[in-house]
Amino acid sequence: MEHRLSKRTDGKLGVLVCKRGMPVATGQVRDASNRGLFIATDYNDVQLNQILDLEFGFPDKQEKQFRRLKGLVVRKSENGIGVDFDGVENDSFTILSLIEWLKQHHRSTSHFPVRKQA
Repeated sequence: MEHRLSKRTDGKLGVLVCKRGMPVATGQVRDASNRGLFIATDYNDVQLNQILDLEFGFPDKQEKQFRRLKGLVVRKSENGIGVDFDGVENDSFTILSLIEWLKQHHRSTSHFPVRKQA
C-alpha cells in the first residue's frame, strides 16, 4: 500500500528535462503535488538522488514564458521518473501554479512531444 504525504493531481503537461542547464529529454507531467511529480518519459540516463531542472509552459496562457522547477530523482521506472521537491530550492508559487493548471486542464496536449530515445 502506498502512503503519500500530499494529494496528487493528475494531468498532462509537456516538460523539458535538463541536466546542469542542458536539455536532455522531453516528457509529460502525469501527476503532481506540493512535494513532487511523476514525468512519463523513456529517458533513463538518470540516477537516484540526482537533481534535474524541469522546464514547462502553460500552452493556453497569453504569456509565453517558460517556468522552471528543480527536482530530486526519487524513483525510476520503465514508464518514467518520480522527482521530489523537498531538499531543493523552488518557488512555491510555480509549484502551486502547475497544480492548479493540471486541475483545470485534464485533457491538454503536451508542449513538448514525448519522443523515443534513439
